Amino acid sequence: MLTPHATSEYGALRHVAMRYASDLTPHLDGPDVHPVLTRQKTTSSWQPYDPATVRTQQDTLIDLLRGRGTTVTLLDAAPGCPVQHYPRDTAFVIDHVLVMARLNSTHRLPEAAALAPLLTGAPHVAHLDEGTIEGGDVALHTGTVLVGLGEETSPAGVAALQRALTHHGVDREVRPVRFATRGIVHLDDHFAIVAPGTALIHRDVFPPAELSWFEQHFDLIDVTEAEARAVQANVLAIAPDTVIVAAGSDRIAGQLAARGLEVLTVDYSEVTRIPGSLRCTTLPLTRA
Repeated sequence: MLTPHATSEYGALRHVAMRYASDLTPHLDGPDVHPVLTRQKTTSSWQPYDPATVRTQQDTLIDLLRGRGTTVTLLDAAPGCPVQHYPRDTAFVIDHVLVMARLNSTHRLPEAAALAPLLTGAPHVAHLDEGTIEGGDVALHTGTVLVGLGEETSPAGVAALQRALTHHGVDREVRPVRFATRGIVHLDDHFAIVAPGTALIHRDVFPPAELSWFEQHFDLIDVTEAEARAVQANVLAIAPDTVIVAAGSDRIAGQLAARGLEVLTVDYSEVTRIPGSLRCTTLPLTRA
């Protein structure tokens, strides 16, 4: 029986769910492209990718995680879903509760439905009653849940999450994080907690009030505009002192290493041709 548990973004990763990319790829251009995608293309790079290469790069990450003692559960395919390899958006664990996301894109609903076999017997599963919220916008901080209000997550979804956590006995404040621009895909493309008191941040997309809050709570490592577009802020912490970054993130890796963190690198260049990377392709179920 699955017993979800995660109190931070960096506790030792014991169990994670992943899903391979399908052969179906997203439709990126043309007059029928959704307005949300049109706005997101102003802040992120969207390019066609080769699904087989994405799966090969996922295998490299899976081997790395298993070599570090993490159990990797491969989820069943979600038919008709071109970004099914980003399961982080479909659910997230906060303390002892597995929260099912309320996805903004209806074509992604089969991804969430395909999680059902994994949830059988889980003692605390929360289903939100209104709004939208996706896991890429959710980050755990001490006593707090940070939730980005980008294109995929709404204030109503934030309020629904607060109610659900209270109902399940989780004593955390759900704090919305606002952006200074439209077109943000998810918070984790621009902000990532990588270790106790340490976070990556792409300052350009946050208003002064949010920057002030971040500065009060974290040692911040700046991410440039070019690095954000290359999805280099979307890293995966697998222990309080260990972070996986995408190959090519040399400056960020140097900043992490300078703070005493072990930095592991995988080639995720095909995965990041659309705005998702290591964090997006992993759904932590249990952290120490």
